[in-house]
Amino acid sequence: MTRIGIILGSTRPNRNGAQIARWVLDTASRRDDAEFELVDLRDHPLPHLDEPVPPMFGPSAHEHTRAWAERIAPFDAFVIVTPEYNGGAPGVLKNALDHLFAEWTNKALGFVSYGVNGGARAVVQLRTVCSTLGMADVGYQVSISVLTDFENNTTFIPRDHHADALTKTLDQIIAWSTALAPLRRPAADTSNSTPEGADHDDAERLSVTR
Repeated sequence: MTRIGIILGSTRPNRNGAQIARWVLDTASRRDDAEFELVDLRDHPLPHLDEPVPPMFGPSAHEHTRAWAERIAPFDAFVIVTPEYNGGAPGVLKNALDHLFAEWTNKALGFVSYGVNGGARAVVQLRTVCSTLGMADVGYQVSISVLTDFENNTTFIPRDHHADALTKTLDQIIAWSTALAPLRRPAADTSNSTPEGADHDDAERLSVTR
């Protein structure tokens, strides 16, 4: 069965994302076509990217990165729950993405975002980052306003349109993950290899830009 990780992309005190991620997990867990699990970045503290070589060329030199890779590798797809900070995604989430490569590649993902404008600008940034990592981001997403979707500015109140959007997002993630299954290989088989179609010169250029 498809395994989907729900990544909570905020580590701030008093974060709104914990309520939203729990709603996503509780709603998704009623389905019988996939298994869902919460991945909280608070449980996986990572320093600012400190690997001596780009992650696509592994193996990692650091235990914290290897532990993160072991956590992410078993999943077939992801839902990223992200706030929008100053028009973009949180640095801690970008850093977590940057620490890995093979563990993300050929996997589907969707977004649940929140912010003053529903977190839309954070998702625009993350779509670019995730597609560069070889992920397939689905078109549907869930956008939550911190101005209108929280009672007394503290308690998340999901509306019917949020549930409908989440259902459509999960439907796409599962369908795309199933379609991508033949392309996925265990991370152990790919973490030390150059991506398919890339020659030695490509690898050298990537090592500079990454």
